[in-house]
This record gives sequence, C-alpha cells and structure tokens, in this order.
Amino acid sequence: MPMRHFALASLLLLAPSLQAGFDPANFDPAIKPADDFYHYADGGWLKSHPIPADHSSWGAFYELDENNHQNLHAILESAAHATRPNQIEQQVGDFYQSGMDEPAIEAAGLSPLQLEFARLAALRTPADVQAEIAHLHAIGVEVVFLFGAEQDPKESSMMIGSGAQAGLGLPDQAYYVRADEKSAQLRQKYIAHVARTLVLSGESAAQAAAEAQTVMRLETALARASKTNVELRDPVANYHRLPAAELRKLTPQFDWSAYFTGIALTHPGEIDIGQPDFFRAFDGLLLSVPVSDWRCYFRWHLVRSFSAFLPRAFVNESFDFYGQTLTGTPQLRERWKRVLGAEDAGIGEALGQLYVARYFPPASKARMLRLVANLRATFRTRLEALEWMDPPTKAKALAKLDAFGVKIGYPDKWIDYSHLVIDRQSYALNVLRARAFNVRRDLNKIGKPTDRGEWGMTPPTVNAYYDPTMNEVVFPAGILQPPFFDAAADDAVNYGGIGAVIGHEMTHGFDDQGRQFDAHGNLADWWTPASAERFKALAARVIRQFSGYIAIDGLHVNGELTQGENIADLGGVTIAYHAFEKAQAAHPRETIGGFTPEQRFFLSWATVWRENIRPEALRLQINTDPHSPPEFRVDGPLSNLAEFADAFHIPANTPMVRPAADRVRIW
Repeated sequence: MPMRHFALASLLLLAPSLQAGFDPANFDPAIKPADDFYHYADGGWLKSHPIPADHSSWGAFYELDENNHQNLHAILESAAHATRPNQIEQQVGDFYQSGMDEPAIEAAGLSPLQLEFARLAALRTPADVQAEIAHLHAIGVEVVFLFGAEQDPKESSMMIGSGAQAGLGLPDQAYYVRADEKSAQLRQKYIAHVARTLVLSGESAAQAAAEAQTVMRLETALARASKTNVELRDPVANYHRLPAAELRKLTPQFDWSAYFTGIALTHPGEIDIGQPDFFRAFDGLLLSVPVSDWRCYFRWHLVRSFSAFLPRAFVNESFDFYGQTLTGTPQLRERWKRVLGAEDAGIGEALGQLYVARYFPPASKARMLRLVANLRATFRTRLEALEWMDPPTKAKALAKLDAFGVKIGYPDKWIDYSHLVIDRQSYALNVLRARAFNVRRDLNKIGKPTDRGEWGMTPPTVNAYYDPTMNEVVFPAGILQPPFFDAAADDAVNYGGIGAVIGHEMTHGFDDQGRQFDAHGNLADWWTPASAERFKALAARVIRQFSGYIAIDGLHVNGELTQGENIADLGGVTIAYHAFEKAQAAHPRETIGGFTPEQRFFLSWATVWRENIRPEALRLQINTDPHSPPEFRVDGPLSNLAEFADAFHIPANTPMVRPAADRVRIW
C-alpha cells in the first residue's frame, strides 16, 4: 500500500461482539450503569475470560480473529496438500509449508542471510554505507528512514516518492529520550537483547556487547531528531515536496541519485520529505559516525527483521523482548499462526482470493452497502443541521461526504504474484523475495496515476479504515461476519456494532487529520476560519476529557495523540444511534431479554470493546497507540450523550453523565 506520513484512520483494536441477545453472565450486577457502563455491561465477561498465554490482551475481537484464523488455517492446509494446485494455491501452500518445516529451518541456520552478511563485511567507505541503505530498503529492511510511494497529499490523483523518519528498534522515539526509571530500565533490556541477538548471529559476547552500545547510540541520535507521534499527526507540517536540487541542499552528504539507482527508481521526480530536520540530522551522522558503527547498526536491523523466520533461538530471543518484555505476553503463538501472519503480510491477496471464495458470500456485500447508505444519509442530515458550521464550509463538507468511496469485502482487481518465486526450500528466502516483490511493486507506482482500486488491508483482515487521500471507507471481508455483522441479530445490536463502525470510519473524514483533506483527497484548507476555530474548540474539549483519564499507575491517556479516534468514536456512535432510530421507526418496539431497543444499542457498543489487557501492553498502548483503552472508548463517548442517559434513566451528577458545561457533541 502507499506509504504515508499519517496513519490510516482505522479501528485497530476493534473488539466486536454482537449477538441477538445478551448473556446475563457477561454483566456485573454489582456495578450500576450510571457509575461505569463499561464494567456494568462487560464486567462478568472480563472476570470469566482470562488472557490466553500467547496473547497480550483478549477480547471479543480476538475471539473473532481466532475463528478467522481457524478458517484461514484450513485454507493453508488444503493448499499445501493440493494434488493439482493452480498457481495461487501453489504459492499459498508452498509459503505455508516452508514456514512449517522446522527441521529444514533449523538445518539452514543463518544460510539464507549469508549473502547479506557478506555485503555488510565488505562495507569500507561512506559511499558503501549509502549503497547498503538502498539495498536494505530494496529487500524490505527498514533502516534510517522509510522510502516508498504515496499519493501526493496535494495532488491525490498522482503517486510520488516519499521519505519519512524511521530506523528505530524500540516502538517510538520517546522510549529513547524519556528520563523516567521505567524507560531507563527498558533501554537497558533492549541493549541486552540486541547483544544476545548479535551473539546468535555469530559475534563474540564481548564484541556483541560493544556493538549493542553502538546501536543504541546511533538509534538515540536518530530518535532525538525525530518528531513525536503527536507532531506526526499534522499532515501540513509533514509535507515538503522537494525537487532534486533541493534534496541535494537538504542532505549534501547523502547522494540521492546513487540511492535512486540502488533501489532501481529510474524517474524519481519530486520527493515529499516528511521531516526535513530528521534528514538533516541523518546527513550529519553520515559525517560523524564511522563505517564500522553503521555496519553494526545494519547487522542488527537485518537480523531483527528476519528473526521470526530463522531457527528457534532467534524466534525465542525476539519474542523474549518484543513479546514478553514490551507486552507482557508469556507464551509464543503457535507456529502456524505466526506463519499465517507472515503469509498475509507477504502474499495477502493470494491468500485473500482463496478466503473470499470460501467465506464471503455476495449477500454480505449487498447488506453492507445498504447499511453504509443508511449511515451516510443520517450523517448528511446531521451535517445539514449543524449550528457551529457555517454555510460555505457545510456545503463543502456535504460534497465531501457525497464523494466518499466505499469498498466492501475485497478488491475488484487482485495483485498479480505470478512473477514472484515461492517454493518450499526456504522460509526466510520466501519472506525476503515477497518483501522485495512488494517493495518493487510499490516503487513502480511513483510518477504514475493513483490506482483508486487498490486496498490498504488484505481481505481476511478483521478491521476497517478510512483513507483521507482516497476519501474512502473500507471494510474487508474479515470483519463482515458473525458475530460482528450478523443478519440474525436485531437492528439494535447491528447498528450498535457494525453501524457504529461505519459511522466511526465516516467521521474520520472530518477528524483533526481527515478534515484537512478535501472531497478529492487533496490536502487543502476548505474550511472558513470561523468554522475551523469552532471545530478546534470542540476538539480541544475532547482532548481535555480523555487526557483526564488515568489508564494505569498514574499514566494518563494522551488526549492529543488519541483525539482523532476519540472524535470518531463519539461521532460514530451518535450517527449510528440516529440511523438506528430511523430504521426502527417502521417496526414495533420490542423489549428483548429485559432491554429496550435503545438499551440494546448501547449494550452492543459496550460489548464491542470488552477486553482484558496485560499491564505492559497497556503501557505500550498509551505510549504509542492513537486509540484510547477500551473502557474509555465506551464510557468516554456515552457520557456525552443525552440519548444514552435517557435510555438507562441515568440522573445528572453521576459519573456516566458529564456536566452540561463539559459535554461535547461534534457531529
């Protein structure tokens, strides 16, 4: 998919659980809806569903994902044992079989990377260092910076080259610069992990310990030059389209012409450099950092990138840090699930074709299109009635909504993998070739018109997203199945679940990031100053609300980082509720299981987000994820809604009803 300086606005940790009725065991009767609706609706389930040992968190989403994995597992096994497979089945089956052949992986050891190690050993000059950056990028190893194709944010009909900050082994630049004790301890654990990995790769213990310190120094320098995850949310501040002459001025030590030759990019054109200060700092490091230090850094990132596909010693060492230390997960996932993940990343649309043929009937797509149309109509009505948005801005907002693209299930045109070599000989080499294929496919888009039929997720993915430069909402087949999207469930449950998801994605087109793109997906200021200021004032109130929530050990939710998702949650559940009210107007109101239709709607929203999460994973989420923890995704939006308070007869001056002066509604 195209590289972007801003993230696709997606559900990410979406945890769906929709059912025609609600199991009383999932409730916690000791908690009142007026005090904490999340734990009232989900408390029983949270107590009775401990996190499996191979997960950092567990919720209804993961149950759905687990069911999906079982379906995909059946496809993989069938393809691997097909007697006369077609090419797609051959590639899917051989990739899977190579990953499941543990004896062959153990016997091969590091041999799949020997050519790469030989290249590193031959590095002698600064020019060699620059050539190695290009080579590693070409095989999908992220060092120093990212480079790829993206829709030009200001001319979305065309694809351009784009460079962005990267090159770190820890999850975020803040991990390198924070002075608190936990961050300092984590840095020491990271250094020890790097050293142990380098020992596995053939270095002596003393040499590996020294090289790990070198890696940490270099990555810290890159981190100090990097923008924060909040700063990266500003699409205007992260767009700098530069011609070749300006690139040379920006980084006089880095030879962009040689780099483009190294990645086989013949006609690069102008390049969008997302963070010029980062590239200036990198250019300085080319002068100050010895070639030997770069060699250490490259070796670490090469092995880190492929550890999951090498012998079990590498797999276990990688999991020890990135799984156990960072997320608190005590047990590695089964091998077939890890191979499935690699295959989805490498040849996901080949796997997706087999998945759709077996598990996604055309009727599901038709039902989703009707739901989207209902939500769009409701959103339009609400936009027309907004008092804080002036008429000129409102007219353009309505035009943008009308221009929304909708993708359901799977692409109309599949990626052609016919020239990609996949066999049963080497798991690591299959991954390497697939990565190189996808990098080459991505780079080939530069300078060409945007393919608006392209997808940013594979069909089996249990998720959804809004893409601002495409101005489209996308719902892969993986999420459009029971219990998340269930034709047997009543309207209240479906609108409270999949309906709120649709509304969530639609309102991303008007959140702090999405609102800066016009109906055609171009980064353009289409708001009048008055309407823009009113929106910012409303968003600031959302930021204040969520910044006040404490997630764990005094660690607050980052209201700035999570504002887009919080705005989308608030807007999504609001729009879905009013669409539901219209839908049920033609039907008799029916109380089911003791709950009114309105109550079932909000209960469905709450069960969507039920999730147990390990403390380490929660800290990681707060530090890096633009989504708030699940309890705040339920209680935060609902405490602003009079419709929720009315449904459950919740009085004022209770935790689930925010004071009128603090209550916020944007859409």
